[in-house]
Amino acid sequence: MRNFKFTISGNTYEVEIKNFEGNMASLEVNGTPYNVELHTEIRKTKTPTLVRAEIPSSGKDRIEKKEKGTAEPVIAPLPGTILSILVKPGDVVKRGQALLVMEAMKMENKIQSDKDGVVESVKVTPGANVLQGDILLELV
Repeated sequence: MRNFKFTISGNTYEVEIKNFEGNMASLEVNGTPYNVELHTEIRKTKTPTLVRAEIPSSGKDRIEKKEKGTAEPVIAPLPGTILSILVKPGDVVKRGQALLVMEAMKMENKIQSDKDGVVESVKVTPGANVLQGDILLELV
């Protein structure tokens, strides 16, 4: 049926699966027949996990208190590409107002403001690729 070659602890094994029904398999390992009972199938996810190395802090990434208050970052909820930015520094925004549009998982997503405030800075440009957790802009 199917042939496999395994190396375990330096030893090579040639395995031929003769028959497979339900949870029972008939195998031949290096010419010796075996009947094997399978308990569960181990499935691995096909979705890759994005792992990003931590960037050492240079002190520039700290948010300083301003006279108006502390700037709060708006972060990317998913990895994606920035399609358009709908605000600019100094714009007054209301809670629920769309700040920018990003494409993630082949869908356009409008990133909205969580609070009323003023846009202090925009950290991305249209066409930029961002990862989950990246700072998109800051509100005061």
